[in-house]
Amino acid sequence: MSNGFQQFANGQPLVVENRPGAGGTLAAAQVALEKPDGYVLLLAEIGANAAAHALQSKLSYDPERAFTPIIHVANLPTVVLMRPTLPYKTLGDLIAAAKQQPGKFNYASAGIGNWTHLFMAYLNSRAGVEMVNVPYRSGAEMTTSLLRGDTDVAAVTVSTSMPFIKEGKVRAVAGFPAKQIPELADTPPATQSIPGFSIDLWHGIVAPAGMDPALVSRINTIFNKVLEVPAVSAAISQSQAAAVVGGSAKQFDDLLKVEQKRWPELIKSAGIKLD
Repeated sequence: MSNGFQQFANGQPLVVENRPGAGGTLAAAQVALEKPDGYVLLLAEIGANAAAHALQSKLSYDPERAFTPIIHVANLPTVVLMRPTLPYKTLGDLIAAAKQQPGKFNYASAGIGNWTHLFMAYLNSRAGVEMVNVPYRSGAEMTTSLLRGDTDVAAVTVSTSMPFIKEGKVRAVAGFPAKQIPELADTPPATQSIPGFSIDLWHGIVAPAGMDPALVSRINTIFNKVLEVPAVSAAISQSQAAAVVGGSAKQFDDLLKVEQKRWPELIKSAGIKLD
């Protein structure tokens, strides 16, 4: 994407600085302190920009006020995976069994408050079941636990899970997005088993709060043009099986408002707390 950005931004390069840690909140906290001049942007996601403030009482920034939405870049499709030794063929079958046997089934996650935890907790809530969270230290450990049969189900991105699905090492029983996932034509959306259920693992671009609307529009236009470059869109869709979105800053702002309400409400009702 960096070459495409430079092409449409009068030669201005896009430099990616990885700043991992604390579920993305370290990077978000740093960007929140910067000037809204367009030179420092943040790749926003659910944890740091919609859920973290409900999990961390000492978070140094307010996700709802610290940033200016720029553009919704893409959605990474996610899927409910099941260990193949379970006898259930569909999500509906699993839900029915879980209702009959509360607490018997579990799901692996990549840690308390990680999206893999929140997605399954949301599924629990909407389906009215009590599957137990088994947190691991990373997504790799989480997936390994499912492959070994140590856990029953997990929420995993399609890009990560496709090799295991094709090899029959796990069973894909439902997609989290409301729309059919193209790469999983035989796997129905979860909404077929839970009416109205839909979650997208979204990524977007935000800037520090207070950015001039004209500059927001300019940067939004640049990113939309970049996302239309065939090489860029292909790279996103092929490497992550992601769906490029784009659109206006307001459209992304509307999504953020929904997500910043959904996840804190779930976290509170489910009693989720960081250790």
